[in-house]
Parts: sequence; C-alpha cells; structure tokens
Amino acid sequence: MKKLLLSTLVAAAFALPVFAALDSGAPAPMFTTQASLAGKAFNYSLKDSLAKGPTVVYFYPSAYTGGCNAQAHAFAENMDKFVAAGASVVGVSLDSIERLNDFSKDPEYCAGKLAVASDADGAIAKSYQIKVGEGRAGAKDTRGVDINHGFAERTTFIVGKDGKVVSTIGGIAPVDNVMNSLAAVQALAKK
Repeated sequence: MKKLLLSTLVAAAFALPVFAALDSGAPAPMFTTQASLAGKAFNYSLKDSLAKGPTVVYFYPSAYTGGCNAQAHAFAENMDKFVAAGASVVGVSLDSIERLNDFSKDPEYCAGKLAVASDADGAIAKSYQIKVGEGRAGAKDTRGVDINHGFAERTTFIVGKDGKVVSTIGGIAPVDNVMNSLAAVQALAKK
C-alpha cells in the first residue's frame, strides 16, 4: 500500500501543468551535452541537429517512471514518422548518463530509436524556462531503483531549423504530447 501511495504521489507530481516556458518565436537556447542512443553515450549538440532540420526537444521528469516510460515508448514507436517529416527528437532529463544508457536501449521504452540527453545540473531546463523541482526522498523508479535527482517539468519544444521555437507543448498527457509534437512537425514540413 505504501509503495502504491508513493508511486501515485510521484506520478501526480509529474503531471503538473506547464509553469512557464519559452514562447513561440523565441530563440531556442543552444546546448551541448552527453546523450545516449541505443545504450551508447555520445556528445549531443542542438546546433548540429538543427543543421539537419527541425528538432523536437522534450523535457521529462525521469527515466523509468510511468508517464516518462509511456512518452519515450510513443516517441520511439513514431520515430519513422518524425524522420519522414524531416525532424529529429531528443529527450532531456536530469538523469545521469548511466541511467540514460540503460533507458535508451530498453526495448520497452526508447528501444534504441530515441536519443535522450543528460541535464544533470538542470541548466538546460532552466535556460528553456522549465520549472525544475527537487528530488523526493525515497522516490523510486519503476524498477525499484532510487531516483536521486531533481525533476524537469514535462514540456516539449518544436525548434525550427532557424533555431526559433515554433511551438511549445505542455500540460497534457505524455502520449498526447507526442502526438501533438508529431502533428506540429508534420505541419512544419508542409510549409
């Protein structure tokens, strides 16, 4: 019962509405950080990604938590559609690169298709005006492993090739967030 209550409280905290974020038309802060794809760490650069086309930058609270698992799985399942629209996707959280190496290769979630980036100190999230909350004592992920970091608010930015925010998506269910992101990049591709 205690485990269920704790899981419910953690999930509710992750579902908070968007606090504040960059508006459409604002320049997206460029960043370079460690990321993981299919369990392998690499240096990720938003600037390099934008040179190839629009980029979906989505912030999420933590790997291996209910909503974040569903969102990562939905992005991975739809990755071909994002690529067909000329867009790339990167998830950003305050998870360590070690946790993200596991998450990025997990066939239930990122499935080796979705790059996830480490923002361990929360600086990237803050540059996007994303609310960053403190970690919660005793919080565990869906594997039963302690979550020993803060949580970024779930918010997604569609960044155009010009480096400006095309749209901001937040305050909705994780899978709806993915589908709205896909609709936004598909509309951008038609312009």
